[in-house]
Amino acid sequence: MRILVATAVPVERDAVARAFPGTTVDVVAAGVGPALAAASTATALTTAVLAGAPYGLVVSAGIAGGFLPDAPVGSLVVADEITAADLGAETAEGFVPVTELGFGTVTHRPPTALVRDAVAATGARAGAILTVSTVTGTAARALSLKNRHPTALAEAMEGFGVAEAAAAQGVPVLEVRAVSNPVGPRDRAAWRIGDALNALTEGFGKLAPVLESWKPV
Repeated sequence: MRILVATAVPVERDAVARAFPGTTVDVVAAGVGPALAAASTATALTTAVLAGAPYGLVVSAGIAGGFLPDAPVGSLVVADEITAADLGAETAEGFVPVTELGFGTVTHRPPTALVRDAVAATGARAGAILTVSTVTGTAARALSLKNRHPTALAEAMEGFGVAEAAAAQGVPVLEVRAVSNPVGPRDRAAWRIGDALNALTEGFGKLAPVLESWKPV
């Protein structure tokens, strides 16, 4: 089974690729944000189908902000749900997800057995990973997101886009993130991007056998 791993930027791509020397896993930098990630992933999936070598699994991967105290800096998280946290409408009563407006979807769920095996192999925590188009920069928004999504462990900007592209072609999806900073007020001095990238490489090193042996049910 061929596997596509989609990160946002080249430094994340390289961190993941170091865990797959000499394998057929393809790791691409799909771009920042859900729209570009979806477009790039869809292009890669379609190209593979036309070449007669379709992908059997797509993984969204990279670094992320973590919700404290459950996902501290340097930890690894695996999504049991990939949710678009800001796709909807603001109303006088609060945020309303697009599904409650009668459109589309806001959540994709990776295969339960794959999530379980990924957690067992890596020691990661499983929970919701939120996709946002605007990164959280205040304590108030962090609290609001956590109140709306109590199981959320992390937020990033690409997972839902990757999942939408995968779902459109009937391909299972997984999301794996290493935490570089807390979700909340932006404090660049407190970011640990290098540590998170190392955790990403280490995590995928442990995850590689699970991904390469996994078969859809």
